Amino acid sequence: MAILLWILIFLTTFCIMEFMAWFTHKYVMHGFLWSLHKDHHKKDHDSWWERNDFFFIFYAAVSIGCFIGWQYYGFWAGLPIGLGIFAYGVTYFMVHDIFIHQRFKLFRNANNWYAKGIRRAHKIHHKHLGKDKGECYGMLFPPLKYFKK
Repeated sequence: MAILLWILIFLTTFCIMEFMAWFTHKYVMHGFLWSLHKDHHKKDHDSWWERNDFFFIFYAAVSIGCFIGWQYYGFWAGLPIGLGIFAYGVTYFMVHDIFIHQRFKLFRNANNWYAKGIRRAHKIHHKHLGKDKGECYGMLFPPLKYFKK
């Protein structure tokens, strides 16, 4: 029974992270920490590393904190929560950084309806180079209007 509870917590955490991605993107990245996110919208640097990548470090630290809580402090839900955050982070990195922005040249030929919808939604978000007016949404499930045939 405990394993089913852990799986439920893992899946719930993964789904909550989609909300957190939207919330963080809209109110933090396009809000008070725009100074870290703006180089993601306007490439004014030659570096592979972006200041925007610091957001990844924050969520990695939260996930690691959950693992530490599970291992050393008896926080039994720390493992499935930490794994859910980690799994979302890996998925986000694969979809956003590798598939959409091609930071590594992989998945270039994906052209199914989902791939096209994700690319379309992200392109519309990035057409605005400033802090305001860019539509914000979660990474894995943008609005259905982007998935037209």
